[in-house]
Amino acid sequence: MAKILIVDDAAFMRMMVKDTLKKNGYTDFCEAPDGAEALKLYQEIKPDLVLMDITMPNMDGLEALKAIKSYDSEAKVVMCSAMGQESMVIDAIKSGAKDFIVKPFKPDRIIKTVSSILG
Repeated sequence: MAKILIVDDAAFMRMMVKDTLKKNGYTDFCEAPDGAEALKLYQEIKPDLVLMDITMPNMDGLEALKAIKSYDSEAKVVMCSAMGQESMVIDAIKSGAKDFIVKPFKPDRIIKTVSSILG
């Protein structure tokens, strides 16, 4: 089963994403509250997919995305943010994100994105 790293500074958002994924058969998760912790965990566990918020303390999602992609160019990262601003979406995709999900999430959007990326 695929290992998924969920990165968001809001614990309730991590729990909501995890619950949505669990209901759809995904069971192997790890969590990080910010980009710095996400990078550290990525290097330790090499997850199959990262679902990452953009706006976080310590290291934001775009910085973490760039750091993860420089560590592993094959990394599969999906960015998530309440700010669906076009420039952020473009920046995330240019930096190597596979997709972008705007909050508030619709559970089927998360599942569709995760299953299309993980196959």
